[in-house]
Amino acid sequence: MSLPDPDLIRSRQRGRARVMALLLGAFVILVFAISIAKIRAGMPH
Repeated sequence: MSLPDPDLIRSRQRGRARVMALLLGAFVILVFAISIAKIRAGMPH
C-alpha cells in the first residue's frame, strides 16, 4: 500500500481546520449572544 500524496493530506487538513475554525467561531458568537441577552434581561427597565 503506497502512502497518500502529501498535497492531498495537507488539503484535507486545511479543510478540517476551516470547519473547526467556523464551528469555534459560531460557538463564541453564540455564547456572546446568550451573555448579552442574559445581561439585558437582568437589567431593570
